[in-house]
Amino acid sequence: MSSRDPAKPDATKKDALTLAEAEAQAAEAEAEAARARAKLLKLQRDSAQTEVAAAGPESDAEDAAEDSQVAEDPEAVGADTAEPAVAPRGLGRIRKQLPWVAATLAVLAIGGLVVSDALMVVHHRGVAQRQHQAAEYAAAARQGVVTLMSLNYETVDDDVKRIIDNSTGEFKKDFETHAEDFIKTAQAAKTITEATATVSGVESMSANEAVVLVAASTKVTNKAGAKDEPRSWRLAVHLTREDDQVKMSKVDFAT
Repeated sequence: MSSRDPAKPDATKKDALTLAEAEAQAAEAEAEAARARAKLLKLQRDSAQTEVAAAGPESDAEDAAEDSQVAEDPEAVGADTAEPAVAPRGLGRIRKQLPWVAATLAVLAIGGLVVSDALMVVHHRGVAQRQHQAAEYAAAARQGVVTLMSLNYETVDDDVKRIIDNSTGEFKKDFETHAEDFIKTAQAAKTITEATATVSGVESMSANEAVVLVAASTKVTNKAGAKDEPRSWRLAVHLTREDDQVKMSKVDFAT
């Protein structure tokens, strides 16, 4: 009669128990993984719903159509639909956002061009305004010199009045003080002076004041024997804006 080892049945039972525990642990691990995937899906779905709600009804409809297309074609996302199911949705949203990004960049670029054009327009207007202002001062200086230096003893009263009307400040007051002597001298000498003037340049200017360099020439006839005698002058004419008219406020002669 053969003898039996009493330890073998116990070992077999122990191995069976160990295998059962291992299978139970594997089943628990698989269940835990399934719960984790379900939780991930729920979080992704909640996040997607929040974005859809923020995007509006139109975006909801587009996303729903896209989700339906994905659901009908499971091969497009692989055998395991638990994790990659959200990927096409995210890609679709990115594709839908790309035109908006491009439009935004285009708007910014156009905005930059508009700002540049606006600055150019402002600069052009500033240059045009200064040119107009310089031309106005130049014309006033030229006319002021012609008025000041043109004289006819037969019309000297009117000539003096024009000079006073075209002057301001201390220059006007000084001329008014000596107007009578000026008239008597012109009449006594029977002086006739014809003047022309050209502007050499605007030396300085602001909105209400300017200094203009003027070159003038005169032809003088008088009782003393002068007959169209030519003379040349260089003047620095100070101008001041008074109301709507630019007037002489000072005249400096240079030989």
